[in-house]
Amino acid sequence: MIELTEVDGVPTLVAPSSGQTAAGLMFRVGQADETLSRHGLTHLVEHLALHDSGLSDYHYNGETASVYTHFHLRGSESDVVGYLDKVCAGLAALPMHRLEIEKEILRTESRSRGGTTTLPVRRYGARGYGLPGYPEWGLSRLGPDDLRQWVEDYFTRDNAVLWIAGRGVPAGLRLPLRSGVRRVVPPPTAVLPSTPAWFAGDDTSVVFSAVVRRSTAASVHSGVLERELFRDLRQEGGYSYTATSSYDPRGDGYATITAYADALPEKQGAVLGGFVDVLARMRHGAVDPRSVAAVRTKALDKLNHPEIEAARLPGHALNLLTGQRHLTVDELRAELSAVTAEQVHAVAVEAADTGLLQTPHRTTADWAGFAAAPTSSAHEADGRRYAHRDDADVALVIGPQAAGIVRPGSRATVRYDACAAMLTWPDGARRLIGDDGIVLHLEPALWAVPQAELAALDAAVDPDRHLPMPLRGPGAIPRPAAGRPSAAASRGGAANAGEVIAIVLLTLVAVALGVFGVAQAVAAIRTGGTPLDLTLLGFAAVGTALFATPVVLLRRRRR
Repeated sequence: MIELTEVDGVPTLVAPSSGQTAAGLMFRVGQADETLSRHGLTHLVEHLALHDSGLSDYHYNGETASVYTHFHLRGSESDVVGYLDKVCAGLAALPMHRLEIEKEILRTESRSRGGTTTLPVRRYGARGYGLPGYPEWGLSRLGPDDLRQWVEDYFTRDNAVLWIAGRGVPAGLRLPLRSGVRRVVPPPTAVLPSTPAWFAGDDTSVVFSAVVRRSTAASVHSGVLERELFRDLRQEGGYSYTATSSYDPRGDGYATITAYADALPEKQGAVLGGFVDVLARMRHGAVDPRSVAAVRTKALDKLNHPEIEAARLPGHALNLLTGQRHLTVDELRAELSAVTAEQVHAVAVEAADTGLLQTPHRTTADWAGFAAAPTSSAHEADGRRYAHRDDADVALVIGPQAAGIVRPGSRATVRYDACAAMLTWPDGARRLIGDDGIVLHLEPALWAVPQAELAALDAAVDPDRHLPMPLRGPGAIPRPAAGRPSAAASRGGAANAGEVIAIVLLTLVAVALGVFGVAQAVAAIRTGGTPLDLTLLGFAAVGTALFATPVVLLRRRRR
């Protein structure tokens, strides 16, 4: 049985376990609590707090997730006491002399993990739960004061839970943490105008995510989805090697189901089609009761492990931290046993309605009823327009409220008050990232923009959102096409010459018609009795107006 006690004011969950003692100290803070301009802050605190643990004979680690940070280990009771004491001491006085070294370690760790997934960004934007989809760009500007304030706000005894799997609370264990408050999980943001939606990825894999209400039936649905994908795409089709699905509670009563299938370039169409077929089949009620029974039986078998309570302690701690109901083993067993194919079908409908599908590169899913996820802003920035040096069809707009780049059929607009971060390079390049995930990348060498305008843009973005980036090599800096007039200049010059010719010709015609009309009127006056030809006079007046109007418009456009 699980015992709930406390150590120095920290709620503590204890379950019996044989062998070495396992323990974990979990805090309710993670990447979703950060901003993009400070992304990496929690991870950096975790690394600095663990620095003094050094080399040891026991296994320990730290983990920074979306809504929690977890320090855990397995060793003797004295190892647990020593490790947690060092973690708390590290949090109380972070080793700031290690700051730049740990930043480099985190950058290396990020490169070794490979690329980040864009699914969170597409669903949540550049805030909250979307931040795991970005590199930890905030590391460059973080200083000691930022770290100390973050620890003071989040790494407190009131925002922590300790779990121990062993014979009980080890003698001498202390948790000297500051007092604070329990932090609720951040509310989710949304940037998708409608779901289900799709977007094309950068490789040949297919990935699907959905947000559903947290339930035992939803966890079974994830298992059934994996079985169906594996059977269709690997066993029967031979299209994929890996076909998996996961179920991850978000901490707010909802959970994310994520399914993945890989594909060779020549098989990506078949994988996408088969993947969509499985989703559609389950949505329309074709849920095999045998698959439900198999997933249910596998989950029930895990509950029969003699130390199942100890194995579930980390999940129990997270539920306690986030205020979610934690099922006992008996309650979970009862709910699993009661899950039916109809309940799994209901989850499949919910998942389909909130689904986001990443298709292979250069493919679409509108044919399957998915709406294209937005890649363009709904509104264009209002301000001065500047020409691109190599492409006359592209314009940069810098206004008092927003900046944007306009291309035929698309626009990328970032409002300054909704700019999550602005990356800046020493050579003058800037990249503005909106809260909605829209990116505006500006290479000064490619635009005919006065330096004063760029300075005004910089001043309009909150200084706290500026992120300095490392120096780029000459070969990484785009330049206008060399050795010939740029496409924009060529087309612009031709356009300017054409406008001048048009203005001259139209002016001459308008003047001629005007002179003709005046001459008719003068002639009539001089002869005294000759009637004025009103038809000719009207023709001259209307003609003069028709030819003079475009002259005025062209001159205004040129100004």
